[in-house]
Amino acid sequence: MTRSSPQSPMAKKFLSLFFLSIIFSISTATYQHNDGRLEGKVAIITGGASGIGAATARQFVQHGAKVVVADIQDTLGTSLVQEIGTKQTIIYVHCNVANESDVKNVVDTTIAKFGKLDIMFSNAGVMSNPYTSILDVDYDIIKNVFDVNVVGGFYCAKHAARVMIPNKKGSIIFTASVVTATYSSLTHVYTASKNALLGLSKNVGIELAKYGIRVNCVSPYAISTPLMLNAFRLNKQMADKWFAEAANLKGPLLGVQDVANAVLYLASDDSKYASGHNLILDGGYSTTNVALIEVYRKLFLSTTNRTM
Repeated sequence: MTRSSPQSPMAKKFLSLFFLSIIFSISTATYQHNDGRLEGKVAIITGGASGIGAATARQFVQHGAKVVVADIQDTLGTSLVQEIGTKQTIIYVHCNVANESDVKNVVDTTIAKFGKLDIMFSNAGVMSNPYTSILDVDYDIIKNVFDVNVVGGFYCAKHAARVMIPNKKGSIIFTASVVTATYSSLTHVYTASKNALLGLSKNVGIELAKYGIRVNCVSPYAISTPLMLNAFRLNKQMADKWFAEAANLKGPLLGVQDVANAVLYLASDDSKYASGHNLILDGGYSTTNVALIEVYRKLFLSTTNRTM
């Protein structure tokens, strides 16, 4: 009987298959590990139909969570959940966070569908005209922004806590902004609302800590989301150019996936002792004196014909 030498075609084929099986096993184990960071957890994402919320919904499902996307953009939200998964893993619920009954309903629907709530990502937000001078601010402008950004945050925290307290655990995460760490002559109302939200997160985190509930914020630098593009009336190419030139960290451009990665960390057990934290994703921008608005004037003001 002739034996196959280490250099024979049969031996080479056997060795190739052997090593491929090892590589596949390692890759599969790594993939399953990465996808299991939220295994068995249930999350609500407000403002989840687009931008940061949509990226986070994809990320959460990929990592094993059951997700409820809550938004007022019904067509986008319905399409998103159908794209991401099945009704066993992700559903859409209409929710205007400025209405407490809507927030209560989305939490109750989550409990009825999935049996519990582990993660509340309070991400819904709006921005008024960023160029509005303090001299032109009126009650309606303040109310419209604060109703969503601040009052909505209160409702999300309240109704998440209502169902998390009996389980003695949970994670509440708010989308704040780099404007909680650095300031400009623009977006007075938006800036005030996000700083209020940061204060809320820290206070609520103290109250809920005795129940094992963690409360944190994520505060990203400027990103070309629909919210930013619509507020500043820019297309994505213009906005990306502005944000990149004004950035402190050169090279990478902050995107929604980067924020989703940060939210995943705050939602998972990887951050089991992190509470009262404002996770700033700004490439060090808030440590500098870069004048974002001055770059905007230089790049775009002549073409947009706006006065500031």
